Amino acid sequence: MKISVLGCGRWGSFLAWYSDHIGHEVKLYGRETSKHMQKFLKDRRNEFLILPETIDLTTNLNEAINFADVIIISINSQQLRSFARQLNEIDGVKEKKFILCMKGLESNSGKRLTTVFNEEIQNAKVAVWIGPGHVQDFLCGIPNCMLMASADENLTKELVEIFKSSLIRFYYGSDLIGSEIGAAAKNVIGLAAGMLDGLKYSSIKGALMARGTAELSRLVEALGGNKMTIYGLSHLGDYEATLFSAHSNNRRFGEDFVLKLPFEKLAEGVETVSALMKLSESVNVELPICKTVNEIIHNQKDPKDQLSNLFLRSTKEE
Repeated sequence: MKISVLGCGRWGSFLAWYSDHIGHEVKLYGRETSKHMQKFLKDRRNEFLILPETIDLTTNLNEAINFADVIIISINSQQLRSFARQLNEIDGVKEKKFILCMKGLESNSGKRLTTVFNEEIQNAKVAVWIGPGHVQDFLCGIPNCMLMASADENLTKELVEIFKSSLIRFYYGSDLIGSEIGAAAKNVIGLAAGMLDGLKYSSIKGALMARGTAELSRLVEALGGNKMTIYGLSHLGDYEATLFSAHSNNRRFGEDFVLKLPFEKLAEGVETVSALMKLSESVNVELPICKTVNEIIHNQKDPKDQLSNLFLRSTKEE
């Protein structure tokens, strides 16, 4: 199978490595101006891995599209709409199968990423690949379970057959709404977890997990999804990797934010929390944890006061 990976950051470069590792022909695309691609073109390595010579590197988007049977997209979720418009101008793009390997929502609309993609490329064959797992662990041979989901059951099963291995065991996702909301929202809960770590309140993470799943299950149900999806791999199943791991960018962002330290890597939860506030208003569902994170990051409220009020000072029925 011929696979193109569009996006050569930490996760995109791993997906190229993984696709090659399980026996596919692989092309990795990055913009000419991408610092990641410039590094790979120089010595085929980044801070996590070395790309084997069997992976072809390209800065030509048309070449990457025309090469592949299946196209993986791993970019900043806020850039997906403009990128999809660019893809839509390439002949034959609607015949390709796409997998979105990002966890986010469009911040200015609250829309799910498959919705954004289908608005720009109508009737696209598109799935999402989400769930727990860190590049560093996979490269050490530590296996994990992940989720493949789409609106087309046959597409989901086909893609699982293409990408399954002893390193990644896939489950089928039948609830696309819950899967996408859950995957995006777990990054916001990760921000909150990092803030608790920074304040030395790590013992409250148990309450954060319990209440986080509860509020987001209500949101998913109000949006027409299955509330139990939140307790699966896309959300609760990803908590260990997001709320506790030293590798988690969102947890580290939250910790560094309350400690007033600079953080230069991508933390998708920062934009996702804005989108969740829009969804919360649209369906009239309260999201106390997400609202608190939003107040701290975007409205400059005091983290200690906000989190203490959230977890320690209210009395109500669970």
